[in-house]
Order: sequence, then structure tokens, then C-alpha cells
Amino acid sequence: MRHTVFRRRMAEEFGRVRAEMLAQDHVMSSLGGRTADEALEAGVPPKEVWEAVCDTFEVPRERR
Repeated sequence: MRHTVFRRRMAEEFGRVRAEMLAQDHVMSSLGGRTADEALEAGVPPKEVWEAVCDTFEVPRERR
């Protein structure tokens, strides 16, 4: 998954503004105590970050 696909899926699932806020502000233990943006900057693959977001916010399997 590319970073652009990750951003698009975030916006589709949460809305553009909320997706940006979640990526910047929501710390997830499954990402080592980092936000999605911090994890991406640290080199965590976008697919892994997307899966962590989906698990954290209980995104239904059909939308993952």
C-alpha cells in the first residue's frame, strides 16, 4: 500500500478533516505509542499503519 492509498482510505473512512486529526493526534499502542503520522515517518509500512487504525477504531472487515 502506498502512502497516497493510506491517506485516501483514511479520508473515505473518517472524512478528510477527522482523518487528518486522527493521523496527527491519536496515539496507538499497537504502533509503539506513536500516531499514524509518526509511525509512517519512522518507516512503518502504510499497510501496517492502516491495519492498526482499523483495529483501534473497529473498522468492519469489508472496509479494510
